[in-house]
Amino acid sequence: MSNSVIYGIKNCDTVRKARKWLEAENQPFTFHDFREDGITADIINQWFELTDWELLFNKRSTSFRNLTDDQKADIDQKKALELMLEFPTLIKRPVLITNNKILIGFKAADYQAWFN
Repeated sequence: MSNSVIYGIKNCDTVRKARKWLEAENQPFTFHDFREDGITADIINQWFELTDWELLFNKRSTSFRNLTDDQKADIDQKKALELMLEFPTLIKRPVLITNNKILIGFKAADYQAWFN
């Protein structure tokens, strides 16, 4: 299997668990930190081609709760993209990309199935 890219932020517990799992299983990966490395519309649009934008947009996050009522209203894919670019922590983490496939979030069983 080719090298995977895992997107997230360093201090996210779920991202840390995913990275530890990948290391323990000797799965090669590159880590892309939204905060340090940035995130582009091109990257997010590629994800939208692989999955439903609503699975990527984290409405349960502190970042979402901190949005204004106007920002929270009438969210569609275009508005979600704009908000994710402005507030990358609205992206559900981690996002794992391998061979042009996407896995969102981390559960050890899901990762096990993904890499087998």
